[in-house]
Amino acid sequence: MVCKNLNLEINQGDRIAIIGKNGSGKSSILKLILGEEISYQGEFKKGNQLIISYVPQLTDALNGSLSDFAKDFKIDEAIFKAMLSKLEVSNKEFLQPMQNLSQGQKKKIYLAKSITQSAHLYLWDESLNFVDIPSRLQLEETILKYKPTMLFVEHDTTFTNKIATKKIILES
Repeated sequence: MVCKNLNLEINQGDRIAIIGKNGSGKSSILKLILGEEISYQGEFKKGNQLIISYVPQLTDALNGSLSDFAKDFKIDEAIFKAMLSKLEVSNKEFLQPMQNLSQGQKKKIYLAKSITQSAHLYLWDESLNFVDIPSRLQLEETILKYKPTMLFVEHDTTFTNKIATKKIILES
């Protein structure tokens, strides 16, 4: 068993950081909420109409063009690319296949997608890995301005302390 006695209720406007050592179950909690087949004991309830926007920890699945990516996720391509520009992805990089981009640029693609999506809950799993400081500051500003409901895993304590309204610490 990874985590024990976890009681988690997410209310509108909460920005909850899940904190714990590697292997403590942080990503597993996100996967359970996403509906992945995760073995667990106890009771789990999620609203039927809940719309979730997810930023995965890994970016290996990205390939193809940004335009196709925007179409696949049904997001406005112009707004998506404007957000990428704010996160310092260049127009030159817009033309490259996503699989050729750096890990940081790939992570920014997922972040821009998430920010561009309209959702009830934003799940971000180590979203700042490989992301530069100016982009982190832009993300902080955006989150603090729009106050989305979030559940996130992040090792950057400065970001977590600025963004989180609540923290859940998992003991391993």
